[in-house]
Amino acid sequence: MATQSSLLRRLPPVSVMIAGLILVVMLVLVIFAPLIAPIDPRDVSSYSLIDMEIPPSFMDGGDPRFLLGTDNQGRDLVSVILFGLRISILIGAGAVLLAAAIGVALGSMAGYFGGIIDSVVMRIADVLVSFPTILVALLISGIARAQLSADTVSSWAPIILIFAIAVNEWVQYARTVRASSMVEISRDYVRAAKVIGLPSSRIMMRHILPNVMSSVMVIATINLAGAILTEATLSFLGAGMPATYPSLGTLIRIGNEFLFSGLWWIAVMPAAVLVVLVLAVNVVGDYLRDRFNPKLMAN
Repeated sequence: MATQSSLLRRLPPVSVMIAGLILVVMLVLVIFAPLIAPIDPRDVSSYSLIDMEIPPSFMDGGDPRFLLGTDNQGRDLVSVILFGLRISILIGAGAVLLAAAIGVALGSMAGYFGGIIDSVVMRIADVLVSFPTILVALLISGIARAQLSADTVSSWAPIILIFAIAVNEWVQYARTVRASSMVEISRDYVRAAKVIGLPSSRIMMRHILPNVMSSVMVIATINLAGAILTEATLSFLGAGMPATYPSLGTLIRIGNEFLFSGLWWIAVMPAAVLVVLVLAVNVVGDYLRDRFNPKLMAN
C-alpha cells in the first residue's frame, strides 16, 4: 500500500496528463499533416474560389467536405490550420533550440572562466533584457524586409523569425547556466578534473553541462509557449509568415479582416487551436518546473 501511495504521488495531475496528450496529438498531426490534410494550402490548384467562405459543416449552409469551413480563398480550414500549426511549432521550437544553444554556450563560459568573459556576456545580457522580445523581433524582421527582396523574405521568413525571436531569449538560459556552473566548479569532482589536467572544454561538456541540463529543459519547455505566441504576434502584425505559407498568426490576421462581416470561423478556428496549444505547453512547463524544483523535491 505504501508503494502504491508513493507511486500515485509521483504521477502527474490529470490536467498535466491531458495537456501532454493534447501535445502528443498535435505533434502527430503536424508530422503527418501532408497525409491528413484534404488539400495542400501551398498548392493553388488544390482549391477553388467557388468554395470560398463556406461555413463549418455543423452550421446552416455548411458543406460536409469542409468540417471547419473555408476561408476567403476557398481553402479548407482544417488543412490550413494543420499546416499553420506545423509552421508555428517548427518556428517556436527552432527559436527555443537556437536560444538555448547560444545561452548554454555563453553561460557555461561565463560561469567557468569568469573575469572579462563573464563581465562582457552579462553586460550584453543586461542590455538585451531591457528590451521586450517582441520589439527586438519586430526590429530585426523590419531590417530584413528593408534590406532583402520580397521573394527572398518570403523564402527565408521562417529562418528570419527564428533568429529574431532567439536573439532576445538566450539571456535566461545564459543566466541560469552561469549560476549553475559557478556552483558546480566549486565541487570536488571538478577540482579533481582540473588537477589531473583535463582540458576546460572537456570539463564543461562532460562534467558541468550534464548537471545543468535539467534546468535548461524546464526553461525551454516554458519558453516554447512564449516563442509560439511571439511568432503569432509578428505574423498577426504582418511582420511574420506570408499569407501564401501561413502560420496560425497569419491565419488569425486574415480572418480578422472578415470577423465583423459574419465570417467568424476564419479567425476563431485558428485562434482556438493557438490557445489550446499554448495552454497545453504552459501546463506541462509549469509541472516540469515544479517537478525539478529542488525545494519541492526535498519534500
